[in-house]
This record gives sequence, structure tokens and C-alpha cells, in this order.
Amino acid sequence: MKNNSVNFIFAVFVILFSSFVVFAQDDVLKVDTTLVKLNIGVVDVKGKPILNLNKNDFTIYEDDTKQNILRFEPTLAPFSVVVMLDMSGSTIGFRQTLTQAALRFLDTLAPDDRVAVVAFSDKTELLIGFTSNRKEIAYAISIAKGRGKTQLYKALDFSLDKLAKENTQRKAIVVLTDGVDSSLREQDRTVLNKITDENQFATAIKPENNQTLNQILSFSDKQGVTIYPLALPTGDPSKLPDPTPMQFAMYSAARERLNILATRTGGRLNAIVRLEDMGRLYASVAAEIRTLYSVEYQSTNDRPKSGEKFRTIKLEVNRPELIARTRTGYYAK
Repeated sequence: MKNNSVNFIFAVFVILFSSFVVFAQDDVLKVDTTLVKLNIGVVDVKGKPILNLNKNDFTIYEDDTKQNILRFEPTLAPFSVVVMLDMSGSTIGFRQTLTQAALRFLDTLAPDDRVAVVAFSDKTELLIGFTSNRKEIAYAISIAKGRGKTQLYKALDFSLDKLAKENTQRKAIVVLTDGVDSSLREQDRTVLNKITDENQFATAIKPENNQTLNQILSFSDKQGVTIYPLALPTGDPSKLPDPTPMQFAMYSAARERLNILATRTGGRLNAIVRLEDMGRLYASVAAEIRTLYSVEYQSTNDRPKSGEKFRTIKLEVNRPELIARTRTGYYAK
């Protein structure tokens, strides 16, 4: 009888303990917070990068609520960077100039920075995975080839997927392209074909509302990836020879999407006016990446109960003479 009592008490204890564990696990699973990653560039009034700041020099606000910085990476910490090269038909005429310019990007990177090279046209090709071997990276750039359509946003999704598998905290994409994605151009054409008044073409396309673009931004937000588009002159609407109103509207929308990619992720849109400028701009972007700080914080704002809500990020540096730049915010889900 005594043994039966002991067994009964033990069984009750196990049940109660199990219930506690299940409750505790459920409680943990209900915790729903957002880890936000930022790359931050800081310059003085003359544009000179400031490289000697620390965690206490920064204050971050999300929707006007101060956030606690959990992780801080100085400018010397290694980066993982995807170099994306537009190998569509629109770049065939200056491939040698393009590849020689892309090689300039390697000159300013730190020895521990890891680079992957992706070529894209109507298909996306990983020419080399992440490595610090400069000779292998240079060779991958030199053999880039392709022709046909421009599947820019599929290639961006591919590159972000590769970055997601990298263990490094600091990530960036440098993409050389005219920005005129073949699939999105057809979407824009469909919108414009429904409009009878050509005077309304300029405002009919809403680049910021494009689902494909916003999926890329969401994927980038999760990793804290900064995107630097190098925009080729072949995609500049102002340089089109005698464009129709429809062509001008579609090219303008494509260029604006590149600008959104840059500003929303804390990067910068670099417009290539002359092909000879490509090498200088590549070197400039590489130098800028090497001056970025990286921080992480756990958002204290509640997740939206349904749908999405844009969270605005404001950054302050405790030295008023300095200028800091990072991404403008993100969509919380």
C-alpha cells in the first residue's frame, strides 16, 4: 500500500511538472520580438568618415521610442559582400570596361572581408561563393558573361539567400545594373496600357508599392543588408533617345526602385554618368563599406496585431557636428 501511495504521488508530481514545462514552453513561444540590424555611416561636415566612435556615441529611436543597443561592431569588423554584375544584353557593348571597373572594388576591402560574385541576365549564376581569396574573386569577375533579359529582382533574392547563410553580422550587396527588370517592366506596361491619357503616365506607376520590390526589402531588413546600386546610364530615363511617354514612365519607375533599394537599406544610389566613372564609383563604394559601424537592437515596440506597420528609425550621434546615415526604417509584421 505504501508503495502504491509513493507511486501515486510521484505520478502526480510528473504530471504537474510536465504541465509546468508545457506552460513554460508555450510562454516562451509567445514572446514575439524583432531583432533589428543597422549599418551606420558617420561623416563630418566635409564628408570625411569618422572611424573612432563606440557604442555609447549612438542613440537609436524607433517610432520615437529609445532602443537599447545589444550589439556593436566597429568599422574594422569583416563584411560579407555580394558583387552583382548585370550581364544582360544592354551591357554587351562595354563588358571589358565593366569587368575592369568591378576589379577596382577589391582594392579597398579589408583582408578578412568575404566576397561572392553573382552574374545575372535572364538567369542568375553564382560565379564564386563567399571567399577572402582575392585572386579567385578577380577571376570570377573576369569570366562573367550573359545576354538576354534582365532578371534583377530574382538575382537580388538569390543573393540575399546566399547572404542569409553567412555567419558574419555585417552584410552588403553592390549591384551594377541599369535597373530595368524585364518582369517588372511588363507589370508597368500593363498598368500604363489601362490609361488612355498619356499625360497621366508619369504618376500612374507607384514604384514604392511594387510587391516584388517590397519582398526584397523585407528579406534585406531581416538580415540588415545594405544595398548599393551602381546605376548604368543605359537605364537613365533622361538619356533615352526620343522616348515615348510610356518608355519614359517605365524607365523612371525602374530608376526610382533602385533609389528605394538604396535609401531603405541605408545604402546610396550611385548614378554612373560616364562609363569611365565606373571604376572610381566601385572604389568609392568599397571605401564607404569599410567605414560602416554595425549595431543590433531588440525592438521594444509591439508587433502590429494584423498586417504590417512601418517603423521609422532615427539615429543620433552625441557629437552634433557629425552626420550619421542608416536605413530609414522597416516594416514590422
